[in-house]
Amino acid sequence: MVQIENKDDGKKGVFSLIVDGVSAGEVTYTWAGEDKFILDHTGVNEAYNGKGYGKKLVYEAVDFARKKQVKIIPLCPFAKKLFRLDDSLSDVLA
Repeated sequence: MVQIENKDDGKKGVFSLIVDGVSAGEVTYTWAGEDKFILDHTGVNEAYNGKGYGKKLVYEAVDFARKKQVKIIPLCPFAKKLFRLDDSLSDVLA
């Protein structure tokens, strides 16, 4: 089973990907004021590469931004590339 958990302390946060009880990857972010956050890093453990989990994590961050009605600054190279390639994410791009 694949789960994504979000922990947010108001300054920084992380979306953690859990696969069958094992940590498989994460997206970290830092709040830049009250209306936007920066995607700092996307990482997936090597054993889970090629399964689309990095994209799944970024999309989870996008859903979070939409629900909170905030914007995203994608500084992580992976997230930045995804935002450039997928026009459907432009509504949350800062």
